[in-house]
Amino acid sequence: MPKGYLVANIRVHDEEKFAAFSGMAGPVIKAHGGKVLARGPNAERHEGNLSGIVMMIEFDSFDTAKTFYMSDDYQAAKVLRDECSDTDLMLIEGAE
Repeated sequence: MPKGYLVANIRVHDEEKFAAFSGMAGPVIKAHGGKVLARGPNAERHEGNLSGIVMMIEFDSFDTAKTFYMSDDYQAAKVLRDECSDTDLMLIEGAE
């Protein structure tokens, strides 16, 4: 079964609230078996004009990634994330 991935680009406006969001989201990611593959503001961008923190999280399957995203615990953290940042976020099934 192919893995599932969450890919996000996050433009943070309030670092303090974003740190609180990260503190809420981290345990939820872990509880759903997520593994952070990449995270940071220093992506080498070759095309487009997005800026911010890039994040890639791997899950055992697309369904697990979706379950994580739709979970009450993550949705509660997302409320805080929405207050402190603008986010482009997608879920995608792995190629293999």
